[in-house]
Amino acid sequence: MAVNVTQLKEKFAELFGPEGEPKAYFAPGRVNLIGEHTDYNGGHVFPCALTIGTYGIIRPRTDRTVRFYSLNFTNLGIVEISLDNLVPDEKDGWTNYPKGIMWTFEKRGYHIPAGADILICGDIPAGSGLSSSASLEVLTGLMLRDTFGFDISMVDLALIGQYSENNFNGMNCGIMDQFASAMGKKDCAIFLDTSNLNYEYAPVKLPDAKIVITNSKVKHSLVSSAYNDRRRESETALKDLQSVVDIKALGDLTEEQFEQYKDAVKDPVCQKRAKHAVYENQRTIHAVAALKKNDIDTFGKLINESHISLRDDYETSCAETDILAELAWSVPGVLGSRITGGGFGGCTVSIVKNESVDLFIRTLDKAYEEKTGNKAEFYVVDIGDGAHALD
Repeated sequence: MAVNVTQLKEKFAELFGPEGEPKAYFAPGRVNLIGEHTDYNGGHVFPCALTIGTYGIIRPRTDRTVRFYSLNFTNLGIVEISLDNLVPDEKDGWTNYPKGIMWTFEKRGYHIPAGADILICGDIPAGSGLSSSASLEVLTGLMLRDTFGFDISMVDLALIGQYSENNFNGMNCGIMDQFASAMGKKDCAIFLDTSNLNYEYAPVKLPDAKIVITNSKVKHSLVSSAYNDRRRESETALKDLQSVVDIKALGDLTEEQFEQYKDAVKDPVCQKRAKHAVYENQRTIHAVAALKKNDIDTFGKLINESHISLRDDYETSCAETDILAELAWSVPGVLGSRITGGGFGGCTVSIVKNESVDLFIRTLDKAYEEKTGNKAEFYVVDIGDGAHALD
């Protein structure tokens, strides 16, 4: 949905009163072009911020109360919490994400002096795997920083978001989603080494092609538990490998080194997880090198290989996203297509030649519905800037 900031401010005044000067902010969602499930394995990722995301209006209060309202969850009405009782609570629904940011601020010594009224509106499709939660976390951190004058960098806001999601919300995610939302740059993807947070902006020049996101419209309920399982399996593999080779993370290994030492990983499932982490990290490095040389064909092939690895070795794909990827591979003019995000549903990302975009959407729309009974959604996306104030 198109979001109009003036209308958001009018809604804010209607809900919370017209006094004062509320401020408006935006934090984007992200799509990861390649480098999936490498961010907590010390590898490289290659995400970009989108022009869809989460909008927020904030105005400070004089007491310790925070009042939230989301135009995406109007059935919850105004959710009221106290800064003196920042604990996860199922009945508070979506507000557990901003609450977690406030809890992390306090934990890190950034004392929030007063409450606030906060209106939220997002245009990231729910359950799409385009990081609506990370977007909301970074947005909240930025609003708190500016409203109360904290000296916190954008990288630190990303780290606060990750810490909050790990420790307050119980989702053991890596740093990629929050980093992309905080640090995005128009028309560039971020080549990020998650082992040390070194990064560079790589221009995404696709003169004859578009990035098309296809939403499977399914999100399997096992996403957070299976995500945490994958992390645990990767950690088990790492411990086994550390008994025979001096590494800090799976991302430290080349493909050749992995093949040399892989038998140290006793559990065959954990060995498959480690294989994905190692090979995906190298694929990401090669993909960025190909993009810099304008070798879009190689970039696309590596994207396809990423999907196959996520399907077979990491097992975070699902029937619906496999169908979308396989259908995409059959369309002339599709350079590459794979599942993106945490997995178990959500979206695929495809690089599609301009003249094939309409054919791509037509073909997948019809065949996917025939095969699954679900109706896919398609977004031809632009790469946007990271989180920022709107006024």
